[in-house]
Amino acid sequence: MKSVLIKDTTREEREKIVAQALSSCGGACDFCNGCDNLGGGRTDAIYQPYIDGEKELAEINAEYRSGLVRG
Repeated sequence: MKSVLIKDTTREEREKIVAQALSSCGGACDFCNGCDNLGGGRTDAIYQPYIDGEKELAEINAEYRSGLVRG
């Protein structure tokens, strides 16, 4: 598997990584209750800082699990 770190990916690759990960269930993310989102909004918006090259996926996931980030 190729690295998903910001330093090893382009913006376009990061967009694809997020889209592929979120589409694994086959549904749309808008107000989905999957991924423990509990209807908290667009799950893909949570990953915008990764797409923009500002935060790594691991950081965002840790913040989300600890309740610091909402969709």
